[in-house]
Amino acid sequence: MEYLDSLTGFRLDGRRPNDMRQIRGEIGVVAKADGSALFEMGNTKVIAAVYGPREVQNKSQQINNQALVRCEYSMANFSTGDRARRPKGDRRSTEISLVIRQTMEACILTHLMPRSQIDIFVQVLQADGGTRSACINAATLALADAGVPMCDIVTSCSAGYLSSTPLLDLNYIEDSAGGPDVTVGILAKMDKVTLLQVSKLIFLNAKCCISLIL
Repeated sequence: MEYLDSLTGFRLDGRRPNDMRQIRGEIGVVAKADGSALFEMGNTKVIAAVYGPREVQNKSQQINNQALVRCEYSMANFSTGDRARRPKGDRRSTEISLVIRQTMEACILTHLMPRSQIDIFVQVLQADGGTRSACINAATLALADAGVPMCDIVTSCSAGYLSSTPLLDLNYIEDSAGGPDVTVGILAKMDKVTLLQVSKLIFLNAKCCISLIL
């Protein structure tokens, strides 16, 4: 399958290799949450809700000098259409929950909220590639909406390498093609990388994909 038109250089969805999909964000979408956000990257749609800072529910998990950050990632049963659905709590969901939590901990000023707890819930409503980045972006907006103190805003995007060309912001067809890809999370104002995940990358391809995002 050809992912780039050999004559025009456009991708299957009409984008150039270095074009992102249209993005849209909205905060305050969950009334009973302390902070919430809906984030869209093309046809990928994610909702995030934040509760806290609040009292630690399980005292054995309380941290005296900083806040406890917890994250739960899930995919709605209808999010992937006819594609195989994974049960809640599967290995991939646990991994992505950990990635989101660690990425958010890099920007949350947890030392300002000792002996407290912040819960982040992220759910994919519609999946069309780039779900990990969309979840991070949604979680960041939800934390900001909740007024949680942060040193900077995390932004995230993915890139891949198909048809000997680096492509920015992969959709599902491109993401499932089996090529190498990378997901990056960045603290823009601080000029720091908080997340760097690579998959099936040789060094040259990784360098091309990362430079495309940055």
